[in-house]
Amino acid sequence: MRRVRTDSTIPKTFWEHLDELRTVIIRLLVVFLIAFIIAFCFKEFLFSVLLAPQHADFITYQWIDSLLSLMAISSDGIQSGGNISIPLINTELAQQFIIHMKAAACVGLIVISPYVLYECFHYISPALYRKERKYAVWIVLGGYIMFMLGLLFGYYVIFPFTFRFLGTYQVDELVMNTITLDSYMSTLFAITLTMGIVFQMPVLSWILGRMGLISRKLMRRYRRHVFVFILAVAAIITPTSDAFTLMLVSLPMYMLYEVSILLVENKKH
Repeated sequence: MRRVRTDSTIPKTFWEHLDELRTVIIRLLVVFLIAFIIAFCFKEFLFSVLLAPQHADFITYQWIDSLLSLMAISSDGIQSGGNISIPLINTELAQQFIIHMKAAACVGLIVISPYVLYECFHYISPALYRKERKYAVWIVLGGYIMFMLGLLFGYYVIFPFTFRFLGTYQVDELVMNTITLDSYMSTLFAITLTMGIVFQMPVLSWILGRMGLISRKLMRRYRRHVFVFILAVAAIITPTSDAFTLMLVSLPMYMLYEVSILLVENKKH
């Protein structure tokens, strides 16, 4: 049976779809350009946010110090803020300008991402049945929310501990760390993007469960294996020497797996 638009009995031709796609792409490019220019102009605010984890008074370090004080635990060996200051340098002539443009582009894309999802969904929705459209709305909305939560988790938790540990780690006292701005920004974007993808676990599990590829019983069977794997991943991305930081990172990731189990239908695999 030939699938037609839900708002009309006349199906669109290939060239009509192509013309509509071109219009969508042009609108997205215009909106992205506006967001990029705005983010580029607000340079001081933009980098005050991106470079905040570099400073000892970053909110995550303050929160950890307060939590440790309430628990009467010494912060020795734990990557809290303290009085540590890690300066950044630039080694190339045009690197700061290039990084400014990259940062403005990334932030601008994140800001307009709800509009991008809306345009994409509005474009493909006529080709979906009513039930498929309902599922698509929840998948897109859930995926976006989890992606943003992953970005925040990477920015406020994963990156500060990683940067604080690696930025102060020395194989010898004579070998001083000189962190470049490019290295800092590349690591920040890589970690936050990775966590945004990791936080898609519940959405992906629900989709695979609906497809019959996984089941709740199967995920429960490998629960212990997944927990060990998460601990290993947390130890890699936050290579600190204390168990507190390791659990702070690994527990939210394991909770995502437990939520994924609840979302997957209990079917035989």
